[in-house]
Formats: sequence, C-alpha cells, structure tokens
Amino acid sequence: MGKFLRPALVLLACEGVGGRPEQALRAAVTVELVHNMSLIHDDVIDRDALRRHRPTVWSVFGLPAAILTGDALLSLAGRILADAPGHAGMTGRAWLDDAVQELIAGEFADSTAENREAVTLQESVATAEAKTGSLIALSCALGALAGGADEARVGHLRSFGRHLGAAFQLTDDILGIWGDPQITGKPYLSDLRSRKKSLPVVAALAAPGQAARELAGLYHSPAVLTDAELMRVAELVEAAGGRAWAECEAGRRLTEAIAGLEAADLTRTAYDDLSALTLMITGRDH
Repeated sequence: MGKFLRPALVLLACEGVGGRPEQALRAAVTVELVHNMSLIHDDVIDRDALRRHRPTVWSVFGLPAAILTGDALLSLAGRILADAPGHAGMTGRAWLDDAVQELIAGEFADSTAENREAVTLQESVATAEAKTGSLIALSCALGALAGGADEARVGHLRSFGRHLGAAFQLTDDILGIWGDPQITGKPYLSDLRSRKKSLPVVAALAAPGQAARELAGLYHSPAVLTDAELMRVAELVEAAGGRAWAECEAGRRLTEAIAGLEAADLTRTAYDDLSALTLMITGRDH
C-alpha cells in the first residue's frame, strides 16, 4: 500500500469535482516525483538499506548520488507542475512549495526527535501531519484545482487528505513495530532498533504505569539492544497502550477524512472509490 496512492488521489479528486483525468496528469506526476524524493532522502537519513524488499538508492549508489537524485526529482516535479495551464500551474506551484516546506520541517522534527528523551504526543502528531499529511493533502487539492473546483471544495478535499495522511502514518507506525517484515519489506524491528519516536512509542512513553517506566528505561538506554530486548520493547509499547491509542486515533482520523469527502460533494463514482481507498488504509499489512 502507498505505491501510486498520491497520483491516484490527484486523478480521483479531479474526476470527483467534474474534471477529466487528463487535466490532472501533470499534478499526478508531480506528487509522485516528490514522494519518491522524500523516500530516497528518508532512507539516507535513517540509513535504511532496504525498502519494499529491494536495496535503497543510497545503499547501491552511495550517499552523494542518492541526495542529488532526490534533489533532481524535486526540481523536475516543480517544472512539470509549473507548465500546467492556467491556475493549475501558477497556483499549484505555490501550493507545492508550501507542502514541500512542511514536509521538510516534519522530516527534520522526526530526525531530531530520536535524540530527545522528552517528545510530547502533540509534537509527534504534528510531525506526522507534516511528514505524511502535507503531501497527501496537496494531492487532493491539486486534483480538485485541475478539475476546476471552487475554494470551498478544494478546502474540503485538502482536509480529507490531511486526515487520511495522519491515518496512513499511524498505520505505518503500527506496521513498523508489529508488521511482518516479509510483507512490509522493512528490516525486522528496524523502527525500534533505531529508537524512532513513532506515534505508538510516544503514546506509550506518555502513559502512566510500570510498563511505560520499563519502556523508558530500555528506550533511553545508550546500549545497543538485543533482538530479545527489542521484542520486549514491542511488548511494553503494547502493554502501555501505545498500539491501542494508535489504532483508535487512526480510526478517528478516518472518520474525519470521510466527513471531508462528504462535504466536498463529489461525483458518486469518485466518492465511492475514495471512500474504499480510505477504508483500506487501516486494514493494510504493508
């Protein structure tokens, strides 16, 4: 799940407001290029050697090539969107710049949180919205813009995308701890091994009780944790309520996302397709 999600949202949003898919092709290509830039750079930051069961760009071609490839994709994305006709190009490019700035701020907050013991749940939610919600919200807004939607409908679809992005990140964080590596394509317990301040972990650390205290002792330890200790960390995150909170919050965000769809007054086919896609988010296993 996730591959080509953003361009699909662009095209469905365009169709949903009465446009033709070909009107939104430049926007669809743009968000996919930006998404791939973010993945390449994210793998560099995290030093992850695998993504989707395949070696990452930096692990094959080196750090300089990976960083420059990501930069080139971002530059190309901006040029492709700028050449779109009318408001879809000029206004869309400004929206793209804003979304990329928010995405970068979210990535920075996420990377620096690993070196901080005290990270609040509010901060982590804001980071998730910036990292993932910004680009998904942009996808929906660009599709609506290309289809000729008015400001109100664009706003409703942007809200849909932001909540959908938060639900997507929550589900991704759940899979990062409890997902099957053979299905997710991520190394076993990689998020815990790198002490990522994912949403379930931060929620668990903020909880009262013995499980949260034991979790904090292990998670903040400077020692390299063994696989057995990492498995214990996963158990403690669940025991302290981190998994339950993340699943509940993902469900709440999906409800908010559906409300945005309903307010956007889309065509029946696009509404049904977007609703089905939304409901798949929390049920995915990769």
